[in-house]
Amino acid sequence: MTAATNRVSLLGIPFDDNSSFEKGPAKAPKVVRDLLSSGSLNKSTELGIDLANNVAWQDAGNIDLVPGEFLEPIRKECDRLLADNHRLLSLGGDHSVTYPILLAYAKVFPSLTILHIDAHPDLYNEFKGNPLANACPFARIMENNLCGRLVQVGIRTLNTHQRQQAEKFSVEMIQMKDFYNSPLPPIKGPVYLSLDIDGIDPAFAPGVSHREPGGLTTRDVINLIHNIDGPLVGADIVEFNPDKDIDGMTAQLVGKLVKEVAGKMLMDLHQT
Repeated sequence: MTAATNRVSLLGIPFDDNSSFEKGPAKAPKVVRDLLSSGSLNKSTELGIDLANNVAWQDAGNIDLVPGEFLEPIRKECDRLLADNHRLLSLGGDHSVTYPILLAYAKVFPSLTILHIDAHPDLYNEFKGNPLANACPFARIMENNLCGRLVQVGIRTLNTHQRQQAEKFSVEMIQMKDFYNSPLPPIKGPVYLSLDIDGIDPAFAPGVSHREPGGLTTRDVINLIHNIDGPLVGADIVEFNPDKDIDGMTAQLVGKLVKEVAGKMLMDLHQT
């Protein structure tokens, strides 16, 4: 990051046309913003960054999308914001939005390390005939050389095809069955974080379309965020489905994660 980089901005992407199972993640940006402004959570982060009245923490609003169009509108808006010295914390939306975000990010950071937290590797070449489905973004990212490394954590749905894809693209994968027994590879910057809420166990995050038991705890994920050996230059939080939530549990969790990711990005911004 250069000295000219002076803000971290929340960007809403209310899009779920590529959801492979249930719709609903398009509603997430509004629900999370409402929570963040409700007074339910204060604006301080565990890393000591206060988001209240912080001029380096801004809201870039939502990207306006029409059905059937998402790649170019998302890429162009991310291009524009990155050129204007924003670093983006994008709030989806389904996981397909990560691909066009990375199309923009790779122009600015050509050797990114991506830390991908998820129950699913999302490496399908195509899913139900759709190569842009939310099950496919990392296949598109890797085949287009949009990062230097892809490190996946929390995976617990690996099938034969996706195992072959992971080998093909030299993905560094820590499956959930190995998470507590295997050291993580160093996550050095510049880093982009892609955080699928279903990477977290549904006991903590029931508000997802694909509940996959046996996942990460909230504290596991917060510790992963805090321990990124920065700079953390961008992130997306995706696949929160408010229609599946229970008593606002997942909304509260996503609000907490927005704060902690923003705090980490701002801390790294101040140190560069």
